[in-house]
Amino acid sequence: MCLITFAYNCHPEYSFILLANRDEFYQRPSDPLGYWKEQPDILAGRDREKLGTWLGINTRGAFTAITNYRDGSRPSKPLRSRGELTANYLSSDDSAATYAQQLEGSKAQYGEFNLLLADDSGLYSCASRTAGVQKLEPGIYALSNALLDTPWPKLKEVKQNLSNEIKQKELDISSLFKIMRNSARACDVDLPSTGISKEWEKQLSSIFIQLETYGTRATTVLLQKPNGTTRIIEQNYNVNGPTEKLEFALDTIPIGIKQK
Repeated sequence: MCLITFAYNCHPEYSFILLANRDEFYQRPSDPLGYWKEQPDILAGRDREKLGTWLGINTRGAFTAITNYRDGSRPSKPLRSRGELTANYLSSDDSAATYAQQLEGSKAQYGEFNLLLADDSGLYSCASRTAGVQKLEPGIYALSNALLDTPWPKLKEVKQNLSNEIKQKELDISSLFKIMRNSARACDVDLPSTGISKEWEKQLSSIFIQLETYGTRATTVLLQKPNGTTRIIEQNYNVNGPTEKLEFALDTIPIGIKQK
């Protein structure tokens, strides 16, 4: 269960701005953001249990991120991990649109998901609950554990706060991280109904989650310029709070900008 907000072609300096929280059980082993040893063109975190990833980019300009779709009334029994979808895309030579289209016949093999895919042709969204592929227009979006831009309280809040931040020509990294550190929970009347208990719904309603066994494991900020210069900063957490902070810079093919 994760939370992502992003601004696509909305800022004078950065053509793609993304903020993401990865929420997971603390006991599930994972590697933080880094270049994969066996595939050094991929920069991503990694789930050690299934060897997939929740968010990543490669040096050829492909970007992807994924969240699950929460439906406690109809739990899925997947044959394969959602993390394969992102890892396989970063490993492939397929365009974002082609890769998404090829998933149409195999969605049922995976857990419920919302998938973002990007390359120089644009930014795309596809999901297990909807047919087809949506090419996204410039704008500000948010994604959690329902379809893109479902108006949950925390989605509306991160979208508005990101919108406020990008009005500033000079982005403040600490302010971007602050957006994703808000632990305030939604009012009961505003809680979504996803088939789980109201107590659990309440605990998951905050932007930043810190429970006894489950919580936000990483916050990632990605900033990409139209020339492909990309900066990625990741703050990791455990049950006690912040741990290591990592930063990477790479030059890659920019999202949504075809090369001549």
